[in-house]
Amino acid sequence: MTVMANKETRGFQTEVKQLLQLMINSLYSNKEIFLRELVSNAADAADKLRFIALERPKLLGEDTELAVRITIDKKAKTVTVKDNGIGMNRDEVIDNLGTIAKSGSREFLAVLSGDQAKDRELIGQFGVGFYSSFIVADKVEVQTRHAELDAEEGVRWISSGEGDYEIETIEKAEHGTEITLHLKKDATEFLDEVRLRHIISKYCDHINLPVMMIKQEFDKDGKAIKQKEPTFAAVNKATALWTLPKKNISAEEYKEFYKYLAHDFTDPINWSHNKVEGKQDYTTLLYLPSRAPFDLYNPERNHGLKLYVQKVFIMDDADHFLPRYLRFVKGVVDSKDLPLNVSREILQHSALADKIKTANTKRILTMVEKLAEKPEEYQKFWDQLGKVLKEGPIEDANNKERIAKLLRFASTHNENAQQNIALTDYVSRMQKGQDTIYYITAESYTTAKHSPVLEVFNDKKIEVLLLTDPIDEWLISYLTEFAGKSLQSVAKGDLDLNKLDKKTDKKNKQKLADDFSSMVKQMKEVLGDKVSDVRLTDRLTTSPACVVNEEAAMGIQMQKMMAAAGQPTPTSKPIFELNPKHKLIENLKSQTDDEQFKQWSAVLLDQAILAEGGHLGDPAAFVQQLNKLLEKI
Repeated sequence: MTVMANKETRGFQTEVKQLLQLMINSLYSNKEIFLRELVSNAADAADKLRFIALERPKLLGEDTELAVRITIDKKAKTVTVKDNGIGMNRDEVIDNLGTIAKSGSREFLAVLSGDQAKDRELIGQFGVGFYSSFIVADKVEVQTRHAELDAEEGVRWISSGEGDYEIETIEKAEHGTEITLHLKKDATEFLDEVRLRHIISKYCDHINLPVMMIKQEFDKDGKAIKQKEPTFAAVNKATALWTLPKKNISAEEYKEFYKYLAHDFTDPINWSHNKVEGKQDYTTLLYLPSRAPFDLYNPERNHGLKLYVQKVFIMDDADHFLPRYLRFVKGVVDSKDLPLNVSREILQHSALADKIKTANTKRILTMVEKLAEKPEEYQKFWDQLGKVLKEGPIEDANNKERIAKLLRFASTHNENAQQNIALTDYVSRMQKGQDTIYYITAESYTTAKHSPVLEVFNDKKIEVLLLTDPIDEWLISYLTEFAGKSLQSVAKGDLDLNKLDKKTDKKNKQKLADDFSSMVKQMKEVLGDKVSDVRLTDRLTTSPACVVNEEAAMGIQMQKMMAAAGQPTPTSKPIFELNPKHKLIENLKSQTDDEQFKQWSAVLLDQAILAEGGHLGDPAAFVQQLNKLLEKI
């Protein structure tokens, strides 16, 4: 780092360099997006200043009308975007322009594929913000001053978007931020005033901030008249979209407002715009995105709605108006009843905020229910956001049954993991006499699909849900029944299919239990504390043995999830179940060599653990035991 007085040359954070290169190379076909992003940032800066000025009106000074002004210098080939919003101090400039610390950049870069088309979509979800300037500019100059600082504490930031940037303290008479873009040779189209007006009209009509350009006057021949003192006029409508009547808003306007809110390139799936009047007076505009944000599961990332009180911006990511399992929803809440000085602490104890949250939840679930009526469209939504929706029954007991109808699971009824079914579909296919919804949890679809404990269900053509998401076992602990049918794991507790058995089957089971009683007793002694019990089973048709857990025991997947989170997990020993009709078990019943009986018992137990996706405490011992047995063949 080079330092000269108050001037420094600093290197970009590594993530910024990577993002800039990717953005410049991937977004070349959508260059105009830079103007939307810079105006969006200016609107945010104006909102923040309005909020602070509620308590300190002097911060606004003479600038009672906040606006963004855009000017063109054709000779210098520059476009300047200037606002009189909150501005930044020196540290904020370094934090916001030299790093992407607040944007989850490490997560973002971790999911990049190297495929330009796919990565372009990811950039859209990430939000390109200020860095979109470098799509059209080979040099960017920023002059800014925070509204709470004196004129001599302004900051200038200059960079070509490569390895480093310059930053120095300057004198700046006005608060706010001025960004000057020195356009690349292939971006001179943006020196055309008509082109810029079209972009502003396209992207910025719904922003509650005037976007001003120099008002053009023409002579009778249609030639522009040079003005001594240029007059600025608003190019956009500058009307808060959510305050307009629904009948006056087009679908395209709704979509563009979503892209502004979410910094997303893709259209939303649907939206719900509601004005509530009466005892409470508030407006909400809620959007269902078509793609999951890449940082949806980042616990440090804030999620929520943009909150206004009487059109005055209060905060981004106001999370009290949404349950956490609906955190993918984007939108706006504007209330006339919340106090202007509302804070996060006050919100958490506000009866009105709770009522708005309840109403929002119902509206969002209604949108999702309508989408579920279109299976193909809902499948796309589920692929993107289904996992987070599974948090619903855990978090929201009041809507548990409603959310449960929206959940989708893989099943033995279908051929692959992508063909998901609803619980209502499962119930409609239940066999006569079946009063239980069966499921199995596993770390992968393949493990679940080929688990030995499914053999009897496949044989009897009883459908089983295949639950392979890490959250599934946690979900099932809360969702214990559906439509009056209990949910039961096929790998836990005693399996009772007596209602579906024939009388002859029941007689045969008792006879087998008597015949194998001494062998079962011997195996319990041999395996000792490795298992909690050994017993015969009718779960199996082709495998010799399997392991299951006690009804109340924590499953393997939950144990792994807690271990990964560094949480202590209760130890539980499996129940070892034997298939008395399998040749290996029949041979073991007549085995007279105690050592071989012990070896076979150990190998069969380890095999059963592996088949259920478990891990062996001593894999080498398993291999040695198996080799010894193979040598005797």
